[in-house]
Amino acid sequence: MPALLTVASTIMCPHGGTVTATPGATQAQAAAPVLRGSDTFIVAGCAFNIAGVPNPCVTVNWVQTATRVQHGGDLVLNQASVGLCLSAAQAPQGPAIIADTQASASGL
Repeated sequence: MPALLTVASTIMCPHGGTVTATPGATQAQAAAPVLRGSDTFIVAGCAFNIAGVPNPCVTVNWVQTATRVQHGGDLVLNQASVGLCLSAAQAPQGPAIIADTQASASGL
């Protein structure tokens, strides 16, 4: 099974912005709360621009989650999950980059 994503995981936008996750449920823990596709993901520090006009990534929408592991009635995220970074206008800006994960969990 691919490693789980937690609030301690490192996730970035393709332009160097840092993704901060706010979990809606915290009962399942690895070293930190496990993340789900329905949690809130905010991007800060994205440097993307179009023709010199800032157009940063601001959120991540997860389009592929784990297929079998659920927590709080929603599928969790793992290293194989696919997130799409979006601008404030909801325009797709590229895939989220998962740089660090958690290997095991309890409470699922």
